[in-house]
Amino acid sequence: MIRHGVILRFMQRHPRWSQLGVVLLFLAVWEMAARFLVDKMFLSPPSRVYGEIGRVFATKGVPEALGVTLMELGLAFAIAVVIGLAVGLCVGLSLSGRRAFMPIVLLLYGIPQITILPLFILYFGIGAPSKVAFGVTHGVFPVVLAVVAGVQNLKPILMTSARSMGASRWHVLRYVIFPHMIPSFFAGMRLGMTGVLLGVLLAELYVSTAGIGHFTSMFTQAFDPTRLLGLVSILAVMAIAMNEVVRRAEAYFSRWRS
Repeated sequence: MIRHGVILRFMQRHPRWSQLGVVLLFLAVWEMAARFLVDKMFLSPPSRVYGEIGRVFATKGVPEALGVTLMELGLAFAIAVVIGLAVGLCVGLSLSGRRAFMPIVLLLYGIPQITILPLFILYFGIGAPSKVAFGVTHGVFPVVLAVVAGVQNLKPILMTSARSMGASRWHVLRYVIFPHMIPSFFAGMRLGMTGVLLGVLLAELYVSTAGIGHFTSMFTQAFDPTRLLGLVSILAVMAIAMNEVVRRAEAYFSRWRS
């Protein structure tokens, strides 16, 4: 019991070491499974994957594909956040808007979007616009729902007090509504970012000759787990970097709370 308590206190005081321990444990389990439990045709150990990461970048077309996918992700995420914030505010700040549009939003969010991918290909073609549009549809709904939830948690007395002191609509939005919905808004952004990544990659997997999704499919069909897992690792780094950008933005806009 004493040793258990010491470990818990150490993890609370040094979360970075705890995170590093989890990562190392995962890599160790992966290494052992790849070497002794799973056929090497289907799984490569991390020591080999990360040792040959240069071979992934040396593959013809991969560097350009990374740039294409990163551009599509960034553009789709930005559009999803802007649309989600605007729609969420319009729906969340109006009782009639919530009653009229929230059931529609929830209905659209519940539709398996992979089933309507052919429509995006039909309307936008097989180039980057279809991937961006499909990524937006995956990322916009979490942002809308998070903004609506954040606005609904706002105490009406705060808005009434601001208006009674002569605050304009912009001042109410900037100094009352936005600060109080920051936690839910950025939580929705993180979920939306994951959705955008999923949508873009799905579109690239099925209907693309460029982008990371295309090479993921190509490495899978060639039974090349080393380059496949290397590409997945690069994707993970990209997702972590985007998440860190969102985290730093949240810390900046919510610094007044501390």
